[in-house]
Amino acid sequence: MKIGILSSDPSLYSTRRLVEAGQQRGHEVRVVSTLHCSMNINAVQSSVHLDGQAVDLDAIIPRIAASSTFYGCALVRQFEMMGVYSLNSSIAIARSRDKLRALQLLSRKGIGMPITGFANKPDNIADLIDMVGGVPLVIKLLEGTQGIGVVLAETRKAAESVIEAFFGMKANILIQEYIRESNGSDLRCFVVGNKVVAAMLRQGKEGDFRSNLHRGGSATVAKLTAAERKCAVMAAKAMGLKVAGVDIVRSNRGPLVLEVNSSPGLEGIEKATGVSVADMIIDKIEQDLLLRKNAGKIVA
Repeated sequence: MKIGILSSDPSLYSTRRLVEAGQQRGHEVRVVSTLHCSMNINAVQSSVHLDGQAVDLDAIIPRIAASSTFYGCALVRQFEMMGVYSLNSSIAIARSRDKLRALQLLSRKGIGMPITGFANKPDNIADLIDMVGGVPLVIKLLEGTQGIGVVLAETRKAAESVIEAFFGMKANILIQEYIRESNGSDLRCFVVGNKVVAAMLRQGKEGDFRSNLHRGGSATVAKLTAAERKCAVMAAKAMGLKVAGVDIVRSNRGPLVLEVNSSPGLEGIEKATGVSVADMIIDKIEQDLLLRKNAGKIVA
């Protein structure tokens, strides 16, 4: 089987692990630089080109950077139209990357999440603060990643000032309740197919409420409750993702989903848990392509 990993950097841990796992199982694996691809779109035989040559693949693993979501989703869609299997679909990736849309989908499915407010005008600030239960509260840039653009406002005056500043910059922001009992920690649940294959507890560094490993947080293996496993799988399904990193906080009212990541990193989860997640991802592709071959149709 010929597998392409859509990635901007072949030296990244996640990309390298997926290449290794695929090759160890006897597959031909190559890294396809997302932004260096071009698309030939026509009514007869569409194609994707890289370095002047048509790309011939049986399956792709999208590892789309947040900064290239639009082009990356267009490229995944092109491969899909050519009949190439994609681990995560272009529609599912786009859903998860739009934080507001993702939260609305989670809400519609009745999946637990922090109370969230969204508005467009400065005259809504007082109502926004009240609707999430007052301060402290969390302010998030819609386009932020890895904890960047996330602010904890501990007083009403601070919240009003930060929200006004973001509105003044014409930035789109979410306002969320702060889950005090989480104590700056969250769970990263790695979902492959219909189950959580690995989970870690991430703890923010002292004085920082953000638990992202990129921001100096630490990670240890986590033991999930049945409710937390169910919540993570339901969140991934709500986005339509076959592989996802679901971030959950433990609250007094049960697990609450913070975010669903369509290109979750492998380094933190594999090192914290000792689980070879990359092998499970390749196994998922093999299973789906076998089902597709036997059924003569694309697996949903």
